[in-house]
Amino acid sequence: MRSMTGFGVGGAPLGAGRVTVEIHGVNARFLDVRVRMPRELGDSTLAVEQSVRAKLIRGRFEVLVRTDGNIVGSPELDTARARSAWRALIALRDELAPGTEVPLSMLTAVPDLFASPLDKRLDAVGEALEAATTKAVAALDAMRLHEGRALADDLSARIAVLSTVVKKVADRVPQAVEQNHARLLDRIGRLLGGEPRGVDAGRLELEVALIADRTDVAEELTRLRSHLLQFQAYLASAEPQGRRLDFLLQEMGREVNTIGSKCQDATIAREVVEAKAELERMREQVQNVE
Repeated sequence: MRSMTGFGVGGAPLGAGRVTVEIHGVNARFLDVRVRMPRELGDSTLAVEQSVRAKLIRGRFEVLVRTDGNIVGSPELDTARARSAWRALIALRDELAPGTEVPLSMLTAVPDLFASPLDKRLDAVGEALEAATTKAVAALDAMRLHEGRALADDLSARIAVLSTVVKKVADRVPQAVEQNHARLLDRIGRLLGGEPRGVDAGRLELEVALIADRTDVAEELTRLRSHLLQFQAYLASAEPQGRRLDFLLQEMGREVNTIGSKCQDATIAREVVEAKAELERMREQVQNVE
């Protein structure tokens, strides 16, 4: 199990300097990757984003790329472009104002006259960024695994608490059903003033038993036990299980609510409150699980 929260950093040499990639991860419903690059490496933004997306599954990740030292090198003059631009300027001067001096500084207005050495080393840039990104993701993953183990331990402990609650409810249910049955018979007896008044005693007993049976929560307890076992199994899985765990918690919440509404018993009501509190704590934790 992995947490979606973590931090990782990785670096690689590039030119006379170094490129560093930092990744900050927080929880999110889907995969969201946002990359911030220095201006000189701006053309590589998409490549870095795709590299991160290929290595991660779920969460929001802020990727910061920074450089140290001289990764660019000195600008290189495109002499062929400069000569062509100069000849064009001289030809225009001869046509419009012969004899007029043409300052060499006019060449600075020619676009793309100076090229960055990075433009000729795109493969080296890509390899350095990929190496730094891979190291950053590995460091991030190690931290997320560590956090995930802590989450799994906490959730497993809470599953044990819920299992105890389920056992207490299951042990209490037969007595609660019997008490409810007796309470209904007593109430009907008092309403009839102790006189059956033509009421079939057998039919009355059957109707009371049916009403009392509606307070039986055996099916809900069975489903709740099944959900707890599934949840524990998912905790041991190496695959991303965050969404499955979240779904199971919703289902467990429904079963607990049903038990609370069907059983009008003070002891069971206290256990239901405890179960709801544990489920809420688990739900907060599961939001961080990949």
